[in-house]
Amino acid sequence: SLEDICNLDLTERGDIENDWLEQAAMEILEENWEEERDVFLSAPRHPKWKSEQFKKAKDGLIGAIRILLFRTDMETKELSQITVGIWKQIQEIVISNEGTLTSNCGRLMGRLDLLISTKDQDNQTLWVVADLKTGKPPKDVLSENVSRQLRFYRDLLKQSKPDHPPLKAEGWYSANETIHEAEGPSVLEDAFSVWEKTKPSEKPLEAKPNDSSCSFCDWKAWCPSWWAARRDGIISPGGMFRDEVVRLVRFDDESGAALFERAPPIGEDGDLSESTHRFGAILKDRALDSLRRLKATDSKKPLFLGSVRAQGKIIHLGHWSEVMEWSPIN
Repeated sequence: SLEDICNLDLTERGDIENDWLEQAAMEILEENWEEERDVFLSAPRHPKWKSEQFKKAKDGLIGAIRILLFRTDMETKELSQITVGIWKQIQEIVISNEGTLTSNCGRLMGRLDLLISTKDQDNQTLWVVADLKTGKPPKDVLSENVSRQLRFYRDLLKQSKPDHPPLKAEGWYSANETIHEAEGPSVLEDAFSVWEKTKPSEKPLEAKPNDSSCSFCDWKAWCPSWWAARRDGIISPGGMFRDEVVRLVRFDDESGAALFERAPPIGEDGDLSESTHRFGAILKDRALDSLRRLKATDSKKPLFLGSVRAQGKIIHLGHWSEVMEWSPIN
C-alpha cells in the first residue's frame, strides 16, 4: 500500500490541496486488503482470514507513512497537513520502491521496499535503503537475521551502483515508528557461499532435523526424517500445539468427533507401523472440511495432522490446523 501511495499520479491535483492523504491511503489499503484476502482464501493451505486485523494494518500503514515523512525531513508528521505539493516532493525523494536488486553475475536477488535520497548531518546526499517491518520492534539492536537481510540489500546496491553516494540500510518498524540501522561488514561472500550449496543436485540435501528447524517447517507431511526424529527423541513432541502422523479409526461426519491411532515410523523412509496409542479429537472449520473430503475419497492412507491443540486426553483441530495424507518423499 505504501508503494501505491508513493506511485500516485498527482499531476492533475493542485499543490495546495490538503487533508487528502489519509483518505487516499485508506482507499488503497482497502483495495489491497480485498485482493490479498481473495488470494489467501484461494490457496489450498490457509488458516482463518483474520478480518479483525484490518485496524492493525491501518495503524501499520499510517506508521510507515509517518516514518517516511520524518526520514525525508518533513516538518510535520500530521497527515492532514501534508499537501499534494509536499507529497510530490516526497515522490521525488523516493528513488525506488519495491525495487529489484540483482548481483552483477545474476545469481543473487533482493527486493527492497524503499530507496530514498536524503541529507546527512553535513547536508550531503545520503541514500537510505529502507525495509518496512510490521513485526515486534527490537528493544535495542536489530536481530542478526534482520541485520543480515538489510545489509544484503545494501551490499547488492553498492555492487550494482558503484558510483553511489554514502548509503545506509535501515529497518523501519511501523508498530512504534522507530528506525534501526543495520551496520556491519558485507554479507555477499556468505550469500554466494550459500548459493553454491543450494544448486540443484541429483542427491537431496541431507536432512538435519532439530527443534529449531522443524518447529515451523511447512514440509513435515513429506519429510520422513522429521517423524523418525520424533521417534528417536532428536526433536521434542511439541507443546500445546503439535504435529502427528495417524490412522483414522472412527469419524462422525456430523459432530466432527474422531478417533485416531498414532502411526510410529519404521526405519527412515516413511514407512509406518501400527500401535495401541489412540486418542480422541474434535474437528471444526477447515480441519473438519479437510477430513470430510479425505473420507469421501475412501482413502486408507495414514494422515498428517498439523498444528493440533493438545489439551488433556482430547485434541482439537480447527482453522489453524491441517489434515492431509501422509505422503513422505523417500
